[in-house]
Amino acid sequence: MTSYPHPIIAREGWPYLGIAFVVAVVLSVAGWWALAALAWLAFLFILQFFRDPPRPIPSDPHAVLAPADGRIVRVGNARDPWLERDALVISVFMNVFNVHSNRSPVDGEVTNVWYHRGSFVNAALDKASSDNERNAIAIVAPGGIRVTCVQIAGLIARRILCYVKSGEHITRGQRYGFIRFGSRVDVYLPPDATPRASVGDKVYASSSILAELKPPATVPTP
Repeated sequence: MTSYPHPIIAREGWPYLGIAFVVAVVLSVAGWWALAALAWLAFLFILQFFRDPPRPIPSDPHAVLAPADGRIVRVGNARDPWLERDALVISVFMNVFNVHSNRSPVDGEVTNVWYHRGSFVNAALDKASSDNERNAIAIVAPGGIRVTCVQIAGLIARRILCYVKSGEHITRGQRYGFIRFGSRVDVYLPPDATPRASVGDKVYASSSILAELKPPATVPTP
């Protein structure tokens, strides 16, 4: 499991914050006030973009948690292209003002990780799921339930980061990746999962519930 030492400001943002801070200070000391003001605004924008606050995690073991902050742009039946199965897909669109840390929607074992090159169309569009650069992980949750979580680059996003590998165990709410500057995350679930979010809803990573999984059938004890 990959450690994550910076839970308030994402570690991915520290180089950008450092550069922006130095530039803003130099311009301020030089007395170039207009440029300094722009530099400080850039610093504040970067600071808010890379924030990564701790979040409460619901205790329901059958709940599928939001993998990202943002707005629900799709809920419906679809074909999971990674596991070649019919599925319920729920998509979360992140704009530049959302937290961009990605977190696991379920407990389980990562069985596959795929990376696919692609284009950079607006991530709010459905075709982004098939056309854009993307990274997918397959998770086998307790009971053998399969969940696919796909990080998708957007119109501005040019960098997808994924920190888990096949064979690793991942826990609900664990930070497993990051997408810089606007993007989307698709979650593919079994078709009998019950949606708990609707198109247009605003969700928060780890604390909002996207869907509820059907508990696996139990075999009666003889």
